[in-house]
Amino acid sequence: MIETRLLPTDELLRSVVSKVTEIRVRENELMQEIAELERRGAASELGYKDLAQVLRHAVRWDLTTARKWVTTAARLSGAITPTGSELQPELPATAEAVAEGALSIEHVAVVAQAMETLPAEAEAPLVDYARDHEPNEVRKFGEDLAYRLYQNDPEPRDPEPAPPGNEHMMRWKNGRLEIRAKLDKVTGAKYEALIDPLAKPRPNTTDEGPDRRSREQREGDALAELIDLMLRADQLPEHGGEPVTLTLTMPYDDLANRVGHATLDNGDHIPADQARQLACNAGIIPMVLGGTGQPLDIGRKTRTFPAAIRRTLVTRDRGCAFPGCGRPPRQCDAHHIRHWANGGDTSVDNAVLLCRHHHTLIHQSKWEVRLVTGIPTFYPPAWLDPQQRPRRNLINTA
Repeated sequence: MIETRLLPTDELLRSVVSKVTEIRVRENELMQEIAELERRGAASELGYKDLAQVLRHAVRWDLTTARKWVTTAARLSGAITPTGSELQPELPATAEAVAEGALSIEHVAVVAQAMETLPAEAEAPLVDYARDHEPNEVRKFGEDLAYRLYQNDPEPRDPEPAPPGNEHMMRWKNGRLEIRAKLDKVTGAKYEALIDPLAKPRPNTTDEGPDRRSREQREGDALAELIDLMLRADQLPEHGGEPVTLTLTMPYDDLANRVGHATLDNGDHIPADQARQLACNAGIIPMVLGGTGQPLDIGRKTRTFPAAIRRTLVTRDRGCAFPGCGRPPRQCDAHHIRHWANGGDTSVDNAVLLCRHHHTLIHQSKWEVRLVTGIPTFYPPAWLDPQQRPRRNLINTA
Protein backbone atom coordinates (compact mmCIF):
# COMPACT_ATOMS: atom_id res chain seq x y z
CA MET A 1 0.00 0.00 0.00
CA ILE A 2 1.34 3.42 -1.01
CA GLU A 3 1.86 5.85 1.86
CA THR A 4 -0.76 8.57 1.32
CA ARG A 5 1.54 11.26 2.68
CA LEU A 6 3.84 10.71 -0.29
CA LEU A 7 1.16 11.09 -3.00
CA PRO A 8 0.75 14.36 -4.92
CA THR A 9 -2.48 16.18 -4.10
CA ASP A 10 -4.08 15.61 -7.52
CA GLU A 11 -3.34 11.89 -7.41
CA LEU A 12 -4.65 11.59 -3.86
CA LEU A 13 -7.85 13.36 -4.88
CA ARG A 14 -8.30 11.05 -7.91
CA SER A 15 -7.96 8.12 -5.52
CA VAL A 16 -10.71 9.52 -3.30
CA VAL A 17 -13.03 10.01 -6.31
CA SER A 18 -12.30 6.47 -7.51
CA LYS A 19 -13.06 4.94 -4.14
CA VAL A 20 -16.30 6.92 -3.78
CA THR A 21 -17.36 5.60 -7.18
CA GLU A 22 -16.54 2.06 -6.06
CA ILE A 23 -18.57 2.58 -2.89
CA ARG A 24 -21.58 3.76 -4.90
CA VAL A 25 -21.34 0.75 -7.22
CA ARG A 26 -21.30 -1.52 -4.18
CA GLU A 27 -24.25 0.38 -2.72
CA ASN A 28 -26.17 -0.32 -5.93
CA GLU A 29 -25.40 -4.04 -5.58
CA LEU A 30 -26.63 -3.86 -2.00
CA MET A 31 -29.87 -2.18 -3.09
CA GLN A 32 -30.49 -4.91 -5.68
CA GLU A 33 -30.21 -7.49 -2.90
CA ILE A 34 -32.54 -5.48 -0.66
CA ALA A 35 -35.04 -5.28 -3.52
CA GLU A 36 -34.86 -9.06 -3.97
CA LEU A 37 -35.54 -9.57 -0.24
CA GLU A 38 -38.60 -7.35 -0.63
CA ARG A 39 -39.80 -9.21 -3.75
CA ARG A 40 -39.65 -12.60 -2.06
CA GLY A 41 -41.48 -11.36 1.07
CA ALA A 42 -38.57 -11.91 3.46
CA ALA A 43 -40.17 -9.82 6.23
CA SER A 44 -43.29 -11.99 6.35
CA GLU A 45 -41.18 -15.15 6.16
CA LEU A 46 -39.17 -14.03 9.20
CA GLY A 47 -42.20 -12.79 11.15
CA TYR A 48 -41.56 -9.06 10.85
CA LYS A 49 -43.92 -6.24 9.94
CA ASP A 50 -41.78 -5.03 7.04
CA LEU A 51 -38.28 -5.29 5.58
CA ALA A 52 -37.10 -2.09 7.27
CA GLN A 53 -37.70 -3.73 10.66
CA VAL A 54 -35.63 -6.75 9.53
CA LEU A 55 -32.73 -4.54 8.42
CA ARG A 56 -32.95 -2.59 11.66
CA HIS A 57 -32.02 -5.75 13.55
CA ALA A 58 -29.80 -7.38 10.91
CA VAL A 59 -27.40 -4.47 10.24
CA ARG A 60 -28.28 -2.16 13.18
CA TRP A 61 -29.54 0.72 11.06
CA ASP A 62 -31.97 3.09 12.70
CA LEU A 63 -35.49 2.72 11.29
CA THR A 64 -35.35 5.94 9.24
CA THR A 65 -32.15 4.82 7.50
CA ALA A 66 -33.51 1.32 6.89
CA ARG A 67 -36.69 2.69 5.30
CA LYS A 68 -34.65 5.02 3.10
CA TRP A 69 -32.64 2.08 1.73
CA VAL A 70 -35.75 -0.05 1.14
CA THR A 71 -37.51 2.81 -0.65
CA THR A 72 -34.46 3.62 -2.79
CA ALA A 73 -33.96 -0.03 -3.68
CA ALA A 74 -37.57 -0.25 -4.90
CA ARG A 75 -37.10 2.77 -7.15
CA LEU A 76 -33.97 1.38 -8.77
CA SER A 77 -35.09 -2.23 -9.25
CA GLY A 78 -37.49 -3.68 -11.78
CA ALA A 79 -40.49 -5.73 -10.71
CA ILE A 80 -41.10 -9.34 -11.76
CA THR A 81 -44.54 -10.14 -13.20
CA PRO A 82 -46.36 -13.42 -12.41
CA THR A 83 -45.30 -14.69 -15.87
CA GLY A 84 -41.63 -14.05 -15.10
CA SER A 85 -41.22 -10.91 -17.20
CA GLU A 86 -39.06 -8.14 -15.73
CA LEU A 87 -40.40 -4.59 -15.73
CA GLN A 88 -38.05 -1.63 -15.89
CA PRO A 89 -37.38 0.36 -12.70
CA GLU A 90 -39.52 3.28 -11.64
CA LEU A 91 -36.54 5.56 -12.44
CA PRO A 92 -34.66 3.83 -15.29
CA ALA A 93 -32.22 6.64 -16.12
CA THR A 94 -31.43 7.11 -12.45
CA ALA A 95 -30.90 3.36 -11.98
CA GLU A 96 -28.40 3.32 -14.85
CA ALA A 97 -26.41 6.23 -13.41
CA VAL A 98 -26.38 4.67 -9.92
CA ALA A 99 -25.09 1.37 -11.35
CA GLU A 100 -22.17 3.30 -12.85
CA GLY A 101 -21.37 4.84 -9.47
CA ALA A 102 -22.24 8.34 -10.67
CA LEU A 103 -25.00 9.07 -8.11
CA SER A 104 -25.37 8.63 -4.36
CA ILE A 105 -28.44 7.46 -2.45
CA GLU A 106 -29.06 11.13 -1.55
CA HIS A 107 -29.12 12.00 -5.27
CA VAL A 108 -31.74 9.30 -5.85
CA ALA A 109 -34.01 10.70 -3.13
CA VAL A 110 -33.84 14.20 -4.64
CA VAL A 111 -34.48 12.96 -8.19
CA ALA A 112 -37.42 10.84 -7.00
CA GLN A 113 -38.92 13.83 -5.18
CA ALA A 114 -38.59 16.01 -8.27
CA MET A 115 -40.11 13.35 -10.54
CA GLU A 116 -43.29 13.32 -8.45
CA THR A 117 -44.28 16.54 -10.24
CA LEU A 118 -42.41 16.10 -13.56
CA PRO A 119 -43.24 14.04 -16.68
CA ALA A 120 -41.18 10.90 -17.40
CA GLU A 121 -39.17 12.62 -20.15
CA ALA A 122 -37.74 15.05 -17.58
CA GLU A 123 -35.80 12.30 -15.81
CA ALA A 124 -32.94 12.16 -18.34
CA PRO A 125 -31.98 15.88 -18.15
CA LEU A 126 -32.43 15.81 -14.40
CA VAL A 127 -30.04 12.83 -14.08
CA ASP A 128 -27.53 14.47 -16.46
CA TYR A 129 -27.53 17.50 -14.19
CA ALA A 130 -27.17 15.30 -11.11
CA ARG A 131 -24.00 13.71 -12.53
CA ASP A 132 -22.22 17.04 -12.11
CA HIS A 133 -23.92 18.62 -9.08
CA GLU A 134 -24.60 17.91 -5.43
CA PRO A 135 -28.12 16.88 -4.29
CA ASN A 136 -29.19 20.32 -3.06
CA GLU A 137 -28.43 21.87 -6.45
CA VAL A 138 -30.32 19.03 -8.17
CA ARG A 139 -33.34 19.83 -6.02
CA LYS A 140 -33.26 23.46 -7.14
CA PHE A 141 -32.86 22.38 -10.77
CA GLY A 142 -35.91 20.11 -10.45
CA GLU A 143 -37.96 22.91 -8.93
CA ASP A 144 -36.90 25.19 -11.78
CA LEU A 145 -37.89 22.57 -14.36
CA ALA A 146 -41.30 22.20 -12.75
CA TYR A 147 -41.83 25.95 -12.67
CA ARG A 148 -40.98 26.33 -16.35
CA LEU A 149 -43.27 23.45 -17.30
CA TYR A 150 -46.26 24.42 -15.15
CA GLN A 151 -46.00 28.17 -14.58
CA ASN A 152 -49.21 28.78 -16.56
CA ASP A 153 -51.15 25.91 -14.96
CA PRO A 154 -53.58 26.31 -12.03
CA GLU A 155 -52.23 25.53 -8.58
CA PRO A 156 -52.20 21.76 -8.02
CA ARG A 157 -54.34 20.29 -5.27
CA ASP A 158 -52.75 18.78 -2.23
CA PRO A 159 -52.70 14.96 -2.43
CA GLU A 160 -55.46 13.15 -0.60
CA PRO A 161 -54.20 11.78 2.73
CA ALA A 162 -54.08 8.03 3.18
CA PRO A 163 -57.11 6.73 5.10
CA PRO A 164 -56.26 6.06 8.77
CA GLY A 165 -56.82 2.69 10.38
CA ASN A 166 -59.07 4.00 13.16
CA GLU A 167 -60.89 7.32 13.18
CA HIS A 168 -62.69 9.11 15.99
CA MET A 169 -64.34 12.48 15.45
CA MET A 170 -65.91 14.78 18.08
CA ARG A 171 -67.71 18.10 17.63
CA TRP A 172 -69.75 20.21 20.01
CA LYS A 173 -73.00 21.48 18.45
CA ASN A 174 -75.89 23.20 20.24
CA GLY A 175 -74.63 22.08 23.63
CA ARG A 176 -74.24 18.42 22.63
CA LEU A 177 -71.12 16.45 21.72
CA GLU A 178 -71.46 14.70 18.36
CA ILE A 179 -69.29 11.60 18.00
CA ARG A 180 -68.44 9.57 14.89
CA ALA A 181 -65.97 6.70 14.65
CA LYS A 182 -64.58 4.26 12.10
CA LEU A 183 -62.87 1.23 13.67
CA ASP A 184 -60.99 -1.75 12.30
CA LYS A 185 -62.52 -5.22 12.61
CA VAL A 186 -60.93 -6.26 15.89
CA THR A 187 -61.43 -2.92 17.63
CA GLY A 188 -64.99 -2.75 16.30
CA ALA A 189 -65.79 -6.22 17.63
CA LYS A 190 -64.45 -5.29 21.08
CA TYR A 191 -66.50 -2.07 21.03
CA GLU A 192 -69.66 -4.02 20.15
CA ALA A 193 -68.95 -6.44 22.99
CA LEU A 194 -68.80 -3.50 25.42
CA ILE A 195 -71.94 -1.71 24.16
CA ASP A 196 -74.33 -4.64 23.51
CA PRO A 197 -75.03 -5.72 27.11
CA LEU A 198 -75.63 -2.11 28.16
CA ALA A 199 -77.93 -1.37 25.20
CA LYS A 200 -80.52 -4.07 25.90
CA PRO A 201 -84.13 -2.82 26.25
CA ARG A 202 -85.16 -2.24 29.84
CA PRO A 203 -87.53 -4.84 31.29
CA ASN A 204 -91.26 -4.21 30.83
CA THR A 205 -92.60 -2.99 34.18
CA THR A 206 -96.07 -2.04 35.42
CA ASP A 207 -94.96 1.48 36.27
CA GLU A 208 -92.88 2.31 33.18
CA GLY A 209 -94.29 -0.07 30.58
CA PRO A 210 -92.10 -1.23 27.67
CA ASP A 211 -88.81 0.44 26.80
CA ARG A 212 -89.78 2.86 24.01
CA ARG A 213 -86.24 4.04 23.22
CA SER A 214 -85.02 3.48 19.67
CA ARG A 215 -81.94 1.34 19.11
CA GLU A 216 -79.88 4.50 18.50
CA GLN A 217 -81.09 5.97 21.80
CA ARG A 218 -80.36 2.75 23.71
CA GLU A 219 -76.85 2.60 22.26
CA GLY A 220 -76.30 6.28 23.08
CA ASP A 221 -77.36 5.69 26.67
CA ALA A 222 -75.14 2.60 26.73
CA LEU A 223 -72.14 4.72 25.71
CA ALA A 224 -72.94 7.22 28.46
CA GLU A 225 -73.15 4.37 30.98
CA LEU A 226 -69.87 2.93 29.70
CA ILE A 227 -68.19 6.30 30.29
CA ASP A 228 -69.49 6.30 33.88
CA LEU A 229 -68.25 2.76 34.40
CA MET A 230 -64.79 3.64 33.14
CA LEU A 231 -64.67 6.66 35.44
CA ARG A 232 -65.48 4.40 38.39
CA ALA A 233 -62.84 1.96 37.10
CA ASP A 234 -63.73 -0.80 39.56
CA GLN A 235 -66.94 -1.90 37.79
CA LEU A 236 -67.43 -3.46 34.37
CA PRO A 237 -70.64 -4.22 32.44
CA GLU A 238 -71.93 -7.79 32.42
CA HIS A 239 -73.30 -9.85 29.56
CA GLY A 240 -75.31 -12.88 30.63
CA GLY A 241 -73.88 -12.68 34.14
CA GLU A 242 -70.27 -12.61 32.88
CA PRO A 243 -67.89 -9.64 32.72
CA VAL A 244 -67.82 -8.39 29.13
CA THR A 245 -65.95 -10.82 26.92
CA LEU A 246 -64.80 -10.94 23.32
CA THR A 247 -65.44 -14.52 22.16
CA LEU A 248 -63.08 -16.07 19.62
CA THR A 249 -64.12 -19.39 18.11
CA MET A 250 -61.47 -21.69 16.60
CA PRO A 251 -60.20 -25.27 16.96
CA TYR A 252 -57.99 -25.53 20.05
CA ASP A 253 -55.22 -27.38 18.17
CA ASP A 254 -55.13 -24.58 15.57
CA LEU A 255 -54.70 -22.00 18.34
CA ALA A 256 -51.95 -24.01 20.02
CA ASN A 257 -50.14 -24.64 16.70
CA ARG A 258 -50.60 -21.08 15.35
CA VAL A 259 -52.47 -22.11 12.21
CA GLY A 260 -55.89 -21.31 10.75
CA HIS A 261 -58.07 -18.45 11.91
CA ALA A 262 -60.47 -17.43 14.66
CA THR A 263 -64.03 -16.19 14.18
CA LEU A 264 -65.10 -13.05 16.03
CA ASP A 265 -68.55 -12.50 17.50
CA ASN A 266 -69.59 -10.61 14.37
CA GLY A 267 -68.48 -13.36 11.95
CA ASP A 268 -65.24 -11.72 10.79
CA HIS A 269 -62.03 -13.76 10.74
CA ILE A 270 -58.62 -12.97 12.19
CA PRO A 271 -55.41 -15.08 11.84
CA ALA A 272 -54.32 -17.43 14.63
CA ASP A 273 -51.30 -15.30 15.61
CA GLN A 274 -53.57 -12.31 16.18
CA ALA A 275 -55.92 -14.46 18.25
CA ARG A 276 -52.99 -15.59 20.42
CA GLN A 277 -51.93 -11.98 20.88
CA LEU A 278 -55.45 -10.94 21.91
CA ALA A 279 -55.47 -13.78 24.43
CA CYS A 280 -52.57 -12.15 26.29
CA ASN A 281 -54.57 -9.10 27.32
CA ALA A 282 -58.25 -9.86 26.73
CA GLY A 283 -60.76 -12.16 28.40
CA ILE A 284 -61.03 -15.30 26.26
CA ILE A 285 -63.38 -18.27 26.60
CA PRO A 286 -61.85 -21.33 24.85
CA MET A 287 -64.56 -23.26 22.97
CA VAL A 288 -63.41 -26.76 21.98
CA LEU A 289 -64.83 -27.85 18.61
CA GLY A 290 -65.39 -31.40 17.37
CA GLY A 291 -64.46 -32.72 13.95
CA THR A 292 -67.66 -31.32 12.40
CA GLY A 293 -67.24 -27.94 14.07
CA GLN A 294 -69.78 -28.67 16.80
CA PRO A 295 -69.03 -27.18 20.25
CA LEU A 296 -68.05 -29.99 22.60
CA ASP A 297 -66.94 -28.09 25.68
CA ILE A 298 -66.77 -24.48 26.80
CA GLY A 299 -63.89 -23.95 29.21
CA ARG A 300 -63.41 -21.52 32.08
CA LYS A 301 -62.59 -17.98 31.02
CA THR A 302 -58.88 -17.21 30.90
CA ARG A 303 -58.60 -13.82 32.51
CA THR A 304 -56.36 -10.94 31.61
CA PHE A 305 -53.46 -10.17 33.93
CA PRO A 306 -54.93 -8.69 37.13
CA ALA A 307 -53.82 -5.30 38.40
CA ALA A 308 -51.57 -6.73 41.13
CA ILE A 309 -49.54 -8.76 38.62
CA ARG A 310 -49.32 -5.83 36.21
CA ARG A 311 -48.03 -3.56 38.98
CA THR A 312 -45.33 -6.12 39.76
CA LEU A 313 -44.37 -6.32 36.06
CA VAL A 314 -44.16 -2.53 35.85
CA THR A 315 -41.82 -2.50 38.84
CA ARG A 316 -39.65 -5.27 37.39
CA ASP A 317 -39.57 -4.39 33.65
CA ARG A 318 -40.13 -0.58 33.85
CA GLY A 319 -41.56 -0.62 30.33
CA CYS A 320 -41.14 -2.74 27.21
CA ALA A 321 -38.54 -5.40 28.04
CA PHE A 322 -37.45 -5.95 24.42
CA PRO A 323 -33.76 -5.06 23.89
CA GLY A 324 -33.31 -1.43 22.89
CA CYS A 325 -36.97 -0.40 23.36
CA GLY A 326 -37.72 2.50 25.66
CA ARG A 327 -41.53 2.57 25.56
CA PRO A 328 -43.06 3.21 29.01
CA PRO A 329 -45.40 0.81 30.87
CA ARG A 330 -48.56 2.63 29.84
CA GLN A 331 -47.85 1.66 26.21
CA CYS A 332 -47.23 -2.02 27.01
CA ASP A 333 -49.22 -5.26 27.23
CA ALA A 334 -48.49 -8.15 29.55
CA HIS A 335 -47.40 -11.12 27.42
CA HIS A 336 -47.59 -14.79 28.44
CA ILE A 337 -44.07 -16.19 27.95
CA ARG A 338 -45.58 -19.65 27.70
CA HIS A 339 -48.94 -19.11 26.03
CA TRP A 340 -52.01 -20.17 27.98
CA ALA A 341 -53.04 -22.32 25.00
CA ASN A 342 -49.86 -24.32 25.65
CA GLY A 343 -50.43 -24.62 29.40
CA GLY A 344 -48.90 -21.34 30.54
CA ASP A 345 -50.39 -19.71 33.63
CA THR A 346 -51.16 -16.07 34.34
CA SER A 347 -48.38 -15.19 36.77
CA VAL A 348 -45.41 -12.87 37.20
CA ASP A 349 -43.05 -15.77 36.48
CA ASN A 350 -44.72 -16.36 33.11
CA ALA A 351 -45.09 -12.76 31.98
CA VAL A 352 -43.19 -9.88 30.44
CA LEU A 353 -44.17 -6.33 29.44
CA LEU A 354 -44.02 -5.65 25.68
CA CYS A 355 -45.09 -2.67 23.60
CA ARG A 356 -47.60 -3.37 20.84
CA HIS A 357 -44.92 -3.56 18.13
CA HIS A 358 -42.67 -6.02 19.98
CA HIS A 359 -45.66 -7.97 21.27
CA THR A 360 -46.63 -8.61 17.64
CA LEU A 361 -43.02 -9.44 16.73
CA ILE A 362 -42.70 -12.06 19.49
CA HIS A 363 -45.92 -13.75 18.36
CA GLN A 364 -45.06 -13.80 14.66
CA SER A 365 -41.29 -14.33 14.46
CA LYS A 366 -38.59 -16.68 15.77
CA TRP A 367 -37.59 -14.36 18.62
CA GLU A 368 -37.88 -16.09 22.01
CA VAL A 369 -38.13 -14.68 25.52
CA ARG A 370 -37.36 -16.44 28.82
CA LEU A 371 -36.90 -15.34 32.42
CA VAL A 372 -33.28 -15.88 33.48
CA THR A 373 -32.70 -15.25 37.19
CA GLY A 374 -35.96 -13.32 37.12
CA ILE A 375 -34.91 -10.98 34.28
CA PRO A 376 -36.58 -11.05 30.82
CA THR A 377 -33.97 -12.36 28.39
CA PHE A 378 -34.44 -12.45 24.61
CA TYR A 379 -32.91 -14.85 22.08
CA PRO A 380 -32.73 -13.69 18.43
CA PRO A 381 -33.55 -15.94 15.46
CA ALA A 382 -30.65 -17.88 13.95
CA TRP A 383 -30.61 -15.75 10.79
CA LEU A 384 -29.83 -12.70 12.92
CA ASP A 385 -27.33 -14.36 15.25
CA PRO A 386 -26.30 -17.97 14.48
CA GLN A 387 -25.16 -18.35 18.11
CA GLN A 388 -28.47 -16.92 19.38
CA ARG A 389 -26.72 -15.08 22.19
CA PRO A 390 -29.04 -13.74 24.93
CA ARG A 391 -29.97 -10.04 24.94
CA ARG A 392 -31.53 -7.82 27.56
CA ASN A 393 -33.02 -4.34 27.65
CA LEU A 394 -30.37 -2.03 29.08
CA ILE A 395 -32.49 1.11 28.70
CA ASN A 396 -35.44 0.46 31.03
CA THR A 397 -33.39 -1.63 33.47
CA ALA A 398 -30.43 0.77 33.76
